Amino acid sequence: MYGDEATIRTILTGLGDTWAVVGLSSNRSRAAYGVAEVLRRYGKRVVPVHPKAEPVGGEQGYASLADIPFDVDVVDVFVNSELAGAVADEAVAKGARAVWFQLGVVDEAAYERTRAAGLEMVMDACPAIEIPRLG
Repeated sequence: MYGDEATIRTILTGLGDTWAVVGLSSNRSRAAYGVAEVLRRYGKRVVPVHPKAEPVGGEQGYASLADIPFDVDVVDVFVNSELAGAVADEAVAKGARAVWFQLGVVDEAAYERTRAAGLEMVMDACPAIEIPRLG
């Protein structure tokens, strides 16, 4: 995992509650759907980002981060590692404060670029696992 306990705590409790979840669709069998539900239970506003741009959990969906007409605090990435770096770059361009790559999503170059741009970042971890541990 990339991101220490302090970074995890900062992202989950200190940077704001608007999370764009890239890869979130209305498919309840996908991991992104379950993680989004946990984030909502902890008071996060979860904005779905998916090519279908379908609404999920009562929140309008968007085809890309750039299409979201308001600020986003954290970008949670549920795409393959090969695609994740481009999403991290989009998060920087969007003005997000942090990027979170889910379990199994690893791109060390993207991690370095994102941190160099001044964003907090966690990689290869799951906020739905980490947030309950914070107490």
